[in-house]
This record gives sequence, structure tokens and C-alpha cells, in this order.
Amino acid sequence: MSHDSPAPSPSADPHSRADFVQVRGAREHNLKNVDVDVPRDRLVVFTGVSGSGKSSLAFGTLYAEAQRRYLESVSPYARRLFRQMPVPDVGGIEGLPPAIALQQQRGTGTGRSSVGSITTLSNLLRMLYSRAGHYPACMPRLEAESFSANTPMGACPQCHGQGRIMDTTTALLVPDDSLSIRQRAVAAWPTAWQGQNLRDILITKGVDVDCPWRDLPQETRDWILYTDETPTYPVYPGLDHAAVQRAISQHIPPGYNGTFTGARRYVLHTFATSQSAAMRRRAERFLTATPCPTCHGQRLNPDALRVTLAGLNIAQMTRQPLATIARTLAPLADGTLALGATPQAGDATAIAAQRMAADLIARIAVLERLGLGYLQADRSVTTLSPGEYQRLRLGTQIRSSLFGVVYVLDEPSSGLHPADAHNLLDALEGLKAAGNSLFIVEHNLYLIRRADWIVDVGPDAGTRGGEILYSGPPDGLRSVPLSRTAPYLFAGDAPIAGAPRAPTGWLNLAGVTWNNLHDLSVEIPLGTFVTVTGLSGSGKSSLVSQALPVLVAHALGQKLAADPDEDSIDDLPEGTPRGQVTAGADTLKRLVMIDQKPIGRTPRSNLATYTGLFDTIRQLYAATDMAKARGYDAGRFSFNLPKGRCPTCEGAGSVMVELLFLPSVYSPCPTCHGTRYRPEVLEVTLRGKSIADILAMTVDEAATFFANTSALAAAFATLQQGGLGYLKLGQPATELSGGEAQRIKLATELQKQRRGHTLYILDEPTTGLHPADVDRLQIHLQSLVDAGHTVVVAEHDMRVAARGDWIIDMGPQAGEGGGRIVAAGTPHDVARNAASRTAPYLLPLTG
Repeated sequence: MSHDSPAPSPSADPHSRADFVQVRGAREHNLKNVDVDVPRDRLVVFTGVSGSGKSSLAFGTLYAEAQRRYLESVSPYARRLFRQMPVPDVGGIEGLPPAIALQQQRGTGTGRSSVGSITTLSNLLRMLYSRAGHYPACMPRLEAESFSANTPMGACPQCHGQGRIMDTTTALLVPDDSLSIRQRAVAAWPTAWQGQNLRDILITKGVDVDCPWRDLPQETRDWILYTDETPTYPVYPGLDHAAVQRAISQHIPPGYNGTFTGARRYVLHTFATSQSAAMRRRAERFLTATPCPTCHGQRLNPDALRVTLAGLNIAQMTRQPLATIARTLAPLADGTLALGATPQAGDATAIAAQRMAADLIARIAVLERLGLGYLQADRSVTTLSPGEYQRLRLGTQIRSSLFGVVYVLDEPSSGLHPADAHNLLDALEGLKAAGNSLFIVEHNLYLIRRADWIVDVGPDAGTRGGEILYSGPPDGLRSVPLSRTAPYLFAGDAPIAGAPRAPTGWLNLAGVTWNNLHDLSVEIPLGTFVTVTGLSGSGKSSLVSQALPVLVAHALGQKLAADPDEDSIDDLPEGTPRGQVTAGADTLKRLVMIDQKPIGRTPRSNLATYTGLFDTIRQLYAATDMAKARGYDAGRFSFNLPKGRCPTCEGAGSVMVELLFLPSVYSPCPTCHGTRYRPEVLEVTLRGKSIADILAMTVDEAATFFANTSALAAAFATLQQGGLGYLKLGQPATELSGGEAQRIKLATELQKQRRGHTLYILDEPTTGLHPADVDRLQIHLQSLVDAGHTVVVAEHDMRVAARGDWIIDMGPQAGEGGGRIVAAGTPHDVARNAASRTAPYLLPLTG
């Protein structure tokens, strides 16, 4: 650790460090037995390149230890209710207060969890409607639970609180009515044996399975598709109907008795009950979601929807943006809105209603200051970005008024426009002024410059990081030569924009309607680097990551890749972006959407398997003399196949240990000791390294090891250029951040030799990246444009926007106040547009 600044020495007398958290011997992940003192009651920012060890210190060490100490004070049974972090590898920590972690994560849960529920706004609204709503005459007062779609008394009886009914249509079940049943006219039926079974049952029943579907009697078609009956028929495989009838009359035993299932019944049953995600996704292709005819998509029972406040029922109220809800309730809070004539109306009700309304408005005001006023109260948590989710939780903490707590935050500025950054800083300063400490992992230079204290970790990522380069006030970081943060922190906003490329054509979209986009027309210059900017909630992501890929894919006749996580009824999107591509699609060959969704859902998926590198590596091992002598093929070196994987852990590398009253823990497999392989497989080496040794290497180490293997060297170089050199080849996909997953996808795409003009679309690709890594990523993206492709990104990083060729600035506000194009042009032109909220932050960078 550097002591070139006023930073306290770790070896100082601990009695003089009463106002510091003292960490000694931290060894979590890549931390190299570090000592550091961090002040309490201050805004402390942990900086460093991606993978340097910032999060290992802030979350893996400080927060994990604070949680461990707290959980020691609760009963063993209660501990099972917590998501416990592993015990940190640290020598000791002194002066550590209780801690609350607000980490980067996408909203979890089902579609029933909403913005209102995680902020407790929904609870207050339900109570307000219960106590102060306007009830129809003679209707008894409802309890608050009756206004929740997640309770039996509040949910719509037909859709059970979903708001949608999943059903199918004849056109979906039978897309081509010129085909016969034998030719699979009923496309929704299962394939292979089960589909043949249903066909053979129809033969027994006397249906002509070789007749075109449209020529069958209507009554027969309706029964095949929509019957709820499940009759059993004798099946004689391979026989026609006449032969079946003769067999039956001659009392010849059938091959078996088969049970018939109508196509609609089969699809609905498979979607609702199948344990196979693939089968559910296949069934989903034959389903459509329509608004529930009883509640009309409002999810509640009819009685709850009859109660109003300010002329709105609770479903209509929660569909409004938070800022609009606050304005709607303002007259109630100040007493100018008369209450409904309820049986309980009176002074006590009026006072309670005013207080609840005032509390709701105060809670929403905090969220508005965090730039979240555009979110609807009923918006599903699963649709929130990690930054939005974290700031919602931060707003809830601000209202809790806790004292003496350490808040550990992971990039709270993620997804935030520079114009909103000062509001976030005000909120953080408010928490600090209330007597709390803030430990923040952050890359945003605006927040770093306003910290009270900086802990800079590095100098690089992975094994080349894990050291404390500096701990002290921000200005002292200037004199730390190894710091990767200092050059950006003290460089100022010097002009960086270059000469923009000339478009090779234009991609024009018209009538784009989705979320807050209404009949929008967009012109995108092809053969350029295009940045879509605007306030958080202005419509950037709606345009870039939702409407644009859907409309372009449709114009190209290309199917967008299915999201493996969207296999439940709760996660299905409502509706589809509308609009059309009016020009430019004929110059595009294909569309590539590179998002931040995980590259795999299980620990068996990792960087090596996703990129395809592992296939080549396994072939190299299969080509060794020992492997040839033993007859080992490439499959022998896969930890997913029985012939190569450890039989005890089945290639997982660890086994689960059940502990009574404690969470289950995973420990290294006692047979393979975490290597995942059978011992005879590990005997095969390549230049002294087993296949397990290769998986344990970082990308940087593997790049050196395989430097002379042309089939691998270029791929490793691409991963390194994307700032991923610190990741291990075998690191499970479940441990990767969204930004890491996106950069792995980008590196994988760059390895492919694409012919023809490709449109690349990315939503906030700089999320989670240090400025030094942003520069490396931009070189990646610019190389795609240099190769003749088009890159469109939604982005808040002004340095990325300034170095692009074209900017589309959305706004002017967020939510319903946004959704329009405020400015479009070169970075130089947009920076001088007085209507743009982005322009002031762009101007210094464009010269």
C-alpha cells in the first residue's frame, strides 16, 4: 500500500484509529493479504479496473464479515432465512459497524413483484383505498388485502391475479391447413413417439390422416384441437383404419391402449406443468396472452375495482408513473380533496388519509430525487435494470432513517444520466449526514471526485491486482504512479471527439410505438457508430434493446434468440413493439443483439464452453500420444459426459452438504478434489498441464500458454482486448456479472468472420467498467464499424458518445415526458443543441 498521501499507516497505534474500520490480512479472492484502514462516517469510494479486487474488499470482506457477526446474534433457525455470504478470508477486522449491502442485481422474483411492492408504496396505497376510498352505495368496506392481486381475496377469480389469460388459436395450432395429419398439420402436437401415438389413435377412430386438414369435417377438426376429453383407444401401429377394424372384430390384441389428448389441452398442460424448460418454450410458441375478460388486465376482483380515489381505482392509480401518483394524491394530503362517502367517513378517517397520502408523497419524493419518478408503481421488478433496482432499494433505506450503519453499494450510478448524478450524490450525502458510513464501489468519475476518501485497488485485474495502491483523500491519488484511476480522475474534460464517419446509407423506422415511444420516426446512419443518449427513463432502452431489434429482425426475416429465462407465464412480455422499417433493411445481412443476460444458467456453463475455446482445447488433448494410446477422444475431456467426469460429483467439482438449521454448503468433491474429472483423464497432460489445470488458468495465463497455437491465440487476444484477461476459463457463468457476460458475448462475436453488413445492438455496454476498460471496449466496437458494420448503443458515458459518429438524444424528460427525439446529429452538433439535457455534459468533450 502506498503512503505518499495523508493516508493513515496500517501499522499505526490502533487506539488512535477509533474512527476507522481496520482490515488486516484480507485474502478474499485475489486480495494479496492486504491491510487497509477505512474511515467511518464518510463517503468512501473503492476504485480500480474491473477485476482488480474492489468488490472482494467491499463486499466479499467488509460486508460479509459484518453479516457474519450479525447472524451470530440470531438463532440458528433464523439464519436459514438469510442469504448468507461465505465467511471471508481475512486475518481480522476492527471497528466494523452493522452493514447493509445494496448490490448490483437484476430484479428477481416473478412478475407479481413490482416497484410498488419493493418500495412498500403498494402497502400504503392499499390501506389508503381501504380506509379512504370512495365506495359504491351499500358496499361494505374492504380490508387492505382485498386490493392486492397476490391474495386470494383480492385476485381476479378468472386469471388468479395474472391479468392475462393464456390460450391458443386454430391458426397457431395448425399453421398450414394444406397439410395432412400425417404431414404434421397439427404442429402443436408433440414430435417423435407421442405424436405418432396420437395419429394412430385417430386412425383407430376413423379419421383420414392423409386428407388435407382443411378438407376434414369441421366437427372432426374442432374435436381434435379443442376436446377436453381424454378417451382411450386400442392402437395397432402400422395398420390403416380398415385393418384396425378387422383386428378388433377378430379380437386380436392391440399393440397397446393409447390415451388421446386434444392439441389445446396438450399445449396448456405442457406449459403449466412440464419440468423441461425446452418443452415449455416449445409450448409457448403455440400460446398467446390476452387480457383477462373479467378484470380487463387489472388483475383484481370486481369489488376492489369499484372503489375509487381521486376518480381512479387502485389498478388505474398504480399504472401511473410515481411522479404522477404524487401529484394525484397532493390534494388529499393537503386536505383539499374530499373523501368518498364511506360508512366510516369522519374526522379520524380524514386525518388518517391525509397522513397516509403525505407519507406516500414523501416516499415518492425520495425516489424522484434518485431519478426514478418515471417508473410506474405496477411495473414488474423483472423488467428493471440493475441500477434502477438498486436505487429503489436505496430510496427505501433513506426513508428508514437508520443511524450508525455502513451502507455498501455497488455502482449506484449505473444506468444514470449525468444530469441525475448530483441528485444521487445528494441522497448519499443525506445518508452520511444522518450518521452512517458509505462504502461504494464505483467507476463514475463525478462521484469519485466528490468522495471523502478513496481506496484504489490494483494495479490491474486478477492475479495482477489485489493490492491496495492508495487509501486516503482524493487529491493524494495524483502521486500514485501505478494507479489506473488517477489519469482519468485528474485529466479533466479535454476534447476527445474525432472526425465522424460519413454514413453509407440510412435505416429508417416509422410508427415505432412501445412503452413511452408513441408513433416515433427514427433515422439511423448505417456504417457508423451510433449512440442513443438521454435521461434515465427517456426511452433509450425501449428503442435500442426492445423496439429496434424486434422491428429489424422482422424486416430481415430473422428470429431473435429466445431468452432461456423467459419460460414462465409471469415473465412473458405483454404485447410487442409496433412500427415498421421503411428503408435500409435491404442493405443489412443480419442483426446481432448483445445483451447483459447470463451466458448460462448453471455452473456447468463457463467462459471456455460458451466461447467454443474448450472444444479446441479438448481436441488438443485428444491428439496427445497418451490419449491416442488409450483411445481417448475429445469427449473424454468433457466434465459433462460420464466417460470423463468424476462419478461422485458428476463433473460439478463440489458436493452439497446439508446442515441442520443452517444453509446447505458446497465443499470440494472428496473424490476429484474439485477438478471435476476422473483420475485417469487427469493423467493426460499437455506440456505438463492437465485439462483441469487449463480450466483453472486465467485468460491471460492461457493466452501465454497457447501463444503458439493459432487456433486459440487470436480468440484469447480478443478476450484480453475486452478487459477479460483476469477471468478464469472455468469460472462458472453464474458468477459472472452482466457486464462480463456481455463482453464475453461481444468477444465471441468478434471471433466470427461475418460476411455482409451486420447491425450490432448493445444496451449500456460500459456498465461495470473502469474508464480504462471502457477505452479498450470502444476499440473493440469501433473495429466493427471499421469492418463495414453498424453499431448502435444506448449509453450514459459521455466519453463513448463523444467518440462516436452520430448521436440520437431522447427526452426531454423521463417516462411520459420523454419518448421523443430531442436532437440527432454528430456529437459536435448535439453538444450545441439548447434543447438537449445531454448537451452540457457533451460540450467539453467535443471541442
